[in-house]
Amino acid sequence: MSEKQATGSSVTGSQALMMALERQGVEVIFGLPGGAILPAYDPLIDSSIRHILVRHEQGAGHMAEGYAQVTGRPGVAMVTSGPGATNIVTPICNAFIDSIPLVVITGQVPYGAIGTDAFQECDTTGITMPITKHNFLVAEAQDLPQVIHDAFHIASTGRPGPVLVDIPKCVLDPKNPRSQLEYYEPGTSALRGYNPEKNIDGALIDAAIDLIEEAQRPVLYCGGGILKSRAAETLKDFAELTQIPVVTTLMNRGGFPDSHPLCLGMPGMHGNYTATTSMQKSDLLIALGARFDDRVTGNVEGFAPEAKIIHVDIDPAELGKVKPADVRIEAGCKEAIELLIAKVAERNAGAKIADQVKPWRATLDDWKKKYPLKYSQDSDSSVIKPQFVLEKLAEACPDDTIITTGVGQHQMWASQLWKFDHPYTFVNSGGLGTMGFAVPAAIGAKVGKPNKMVWAIDGDGCFQMTAQELVTAATERIPVKIAILNNAYLGMVRQWQEMFYEERYSEVYLSPDLPDYKAWAEAMGCEGIRVDGPEEVESTIAKANEIDDRPVVIDFRVDAQEKLYPMVPPGASNDDIVLGGDE
Repeated sequence: MSEKQATGSSVTGSQALMMALERQGVEVIFGLPGGAILPAYDPLIDSSIRHILVRHEQGAGHMAEGYAQVTGRPGVAMVTSGPGATNIVTPICNAFIDSIPLVVITGQVPYGAIGTDAFQECDTTGITMPITKHNFLVAEAQDLPQVIHDAFHIASTGRPGPVLVDIPKCVLDPKNPRSQLEYYEPGTSALRGYNPEKNIDGALIDAAIDLIEEAQRPVLYCGGGILKSRAAETLKDFAELTQIPVVTTLMNRGGFPDSHPLCLGMPGMHGNYTATTSMQKSDLLIALGARFDDRVTGNVEGFAPEAKIIHVDIDPAELGKVKPADVRIEAGCKEAIELLIAKVAERNAGAKIADQVKPWRATLDDWKKKYPLKYSQDSDSSVIKPQFVLEKLAEACPDDTIITTGVGQHQMWASQLWKFDHPYTFVNSGGLGTMGFAVPAAIGAKVGKPNKMVWAIDGDGCFQMTAQELVTAATERIPVKIAILNNAYLGMVRQWQEMFYEERYSEVYLSPDLPDYKAWAEAMGCEGIRVDGPEEVESTIAKANEIDDRPVVIDFRVDAQEKLYPMVPPGASNDDIVLGGDE
């Protein structure tokens, strides 16, 4: 920003946009220019903000999500009007369901042309209204500093989420009189109805502790709200104080250390037996930042039938939405857990609660030994099991390696088998289940945490959806590493067809050799490697980990017949969990 572009000086809308983004501390924008947003790209040349040119607008959104998930700061994406805006709708919806802070800036046709079906016009705010926390259509350049300030405030406070700012070209274009403004520093949020700060009712904390003191089989059911509120350490303190066991949902992997003796792991449709069954047999669920997703509960009518429920969530709409709660606490997880800790200390109840749950913990420890996750990688077999690849990856990588995944069997295997002992190291698409998420999310994560190793665990179906973003990674020197678990199928869909559709395999076969992933990776400027046998797995991973000047793609040719277990059949109760094999 030049000295002339200071508060009180006359600037254009496009200059004001860049100044406002800089004042929000934006380090990087993921984007793709086009006609309506083009005026914003001119002052970007002189800005301190790094721009990463993507190959598809969906990639920009997922990169911004990966960046946001590992840094905790809003990710920023900027695209043009019409198809540029519609291409980023999937990441916006993904961020909305998974509570990821994003600010998405879209170009729009000139204000006077709105509604005339002008070239590359669409009703972007109308399309995204149901899947954003809030969106803006900027009518006057003078509004830009305040709107950008408010967008970041909304995206990052309360329950985080995506905010869209749609800007007509005339508001940005320096040749248009509508684009002129006197720059100013915005004050507090202009949205008088938005007040994310909540006072917690002390009586509810007392009521929660009353239930905890009575419980014989309590479980801390911890969701993504733990990570969103930066409550991982506070959760650990509370669990250790009370000795209550912890389940971590898919969106909270790493929010409580897997190596901790109180950790039960992931529950639900593909969770382990102990985590899933602990909730079923519990007499008290302490739900912290969790939304009782159907993949966790199974058939809701049969979920945790004997459990009373304490539900803590920053979003009041989540409280009692799926399951009625005995105590509802509208609060961020960190603040609520701190009050619970203080109340336990005030009552001197920690030792009593810990002593009371000893028999329950002994039962859970017995289940862990009796029903471990298992698979078989025969030493004399030429077939690679996907679980074997993941175990060898985990052994070879630093324990704070960041993992991203697509969606499907490989995502669940990654969550099951990787030991997450650090928060903000597992980045995936939970609620929307977006195939193609892994590669661009890994790029965004590596930009946000350049000193961390980043591996994307992907399936061959997912990889083919967004692999072009590896051109972005190669061009920008972003050395992510991609492990493709290539079983030549849409694996999860195939498994469902095998189990529930009488093995009628409809449109799930993907050729193992088309495309040639090694050659494709090399054509995109990456190191490409193909692995055909289990004896090659460890040495190839070691080679990949040594490469740090370009992306690496490994095509692991894994067993096409391997199914994902445990599994709760769709629509069934969690009591009907299938462990695999004959169990």
